[in-house]
Amino acid sequence: MAEVRGRTAGRDLRLEHVTKKFGDFVAVDDLTLTVPQGSFFALLGPSGCGKTTTLRVVAGLEDPTAGRVLIGEEDITDLRPYKRPVNTVFQSYALFPHLSIAENVAFGLRRRGVKDHAQRTKAMLELVQLDQHASRKPTQLSGGQQQRVALGRALVNEPGVLLLDEPLGALDLKLRRQMQIELKRIQTEIGITFVHVTHDQEEAMTMADTIAVMNHGVIEQQGAPAELYENPATTFVANFLGQSNLVRAEVTEPSGDMVGVDCHGQKVSVPTERAHAVTGSCWLGVRPEKILAVPTGADHDATVNVLAGGRISDVSFVGVSTQYLVRMPWEQELMVFEQNTQQRPRLGFGDEVDLTWSREHAFLLDAQQDAQAGTTSPDTDE
Repeated sequence: MAEVRGRTAGRDLRLEHVTKKFGDFVAVDDLTLTVPQGSFFALLGPSGCGKTTTLRVVAGLEDPTAGRVLIGEEDITDLRPYKRPVNTVFQSYALFPHLSIAENVAFGLRRRGVKDHAQRTKAMLELVQLDQHASRKPTQLSGGQQQRVALGRALVNEPGVLLLDEPLGALDLKLRRQMQIELKRIQTEIGITFVHVTHDQEEAMTMADTIAVMNHGVIEQQGAPAELYENPATTFVANFLGQSNLVRAEVTEPSGDMVGVDCHGQKVSVPTERAHAVTGSCWLGVRPEKILAVPTGADHDATVNVLAGGRISDVSFVGVSTQYLVRMPWEQELMVFEQNTQQRPRLGFGDEVDLTWSREHAFLLDAQQDAQAGTTSPDTDE
């Protein structure tokens, strides 16, 4: 694979107290974050959360109302877009239809008078696996190939940071998943910082080293994909990244390695490091695939949590798993996803069951937060 050079090694992208207002509307609210050089970083959130506005501020396409944007120690806040060590790949690709693929990729190099543009263009076409299509026009390529042309055209300029604004949004599901793998491969090979803006949770978790979940112009939680999914700190993150069962409960034993919780008269425990509320009312959270539904009265291991008294109210076969809804004594329906391994008999409508899960799989959240936060997206644009 061809070697592609980077010119800004060791320089992190930093946003310091960035605010962007449009009239009275605050799109980005006092945002401070650091994107480590060479990482694949995702800004994830619903439409209207401020992620695209943040990307446009980094690109220089919007001026921040307050705050600074830096790469390393260089303050780029007031630099024009073309003077920043930043390139952007948009969803629309914006290729030149009258130019060949090679000419599209080489466009920026030739415009700047780079002498070895032919060699660098050839290396980039090899990297994005389009060297066999160099003489074709964009209309002769598939959507995924056009996306790779746009990526190559941006990367050949050796930016310190590559910004990706919903780059896979125009592709169908199968092609989108293929391109997720390709993007991660390319980023790993060249080591350039990628900042990827998306509303697609699976896309962010598949590719990113670090995800920042945005909501109403602020970051709700930031961390590795598995960390955010397994131990969400807010109801918004719990609901936006996958699905969660959130049950109203009361903290009864706040100290020690485990936090004791009363859940509608039944006692369960949650590890202290997963308890984001340690007094009073809380939301007990468990992911549906972590729960096992077993016939009522079955023996349970002493190390698991148990909520008894459920009844199967719906059964849905979805191929890789069977999804149950279980109505509990307090009339709430909880979700249970069980893989179809055929190692256990399938349950049926009306079956009486207990729900069990390992203690380390639950989490506690502040009951003052909206249990529905993150389940729907606002209709406003960014």
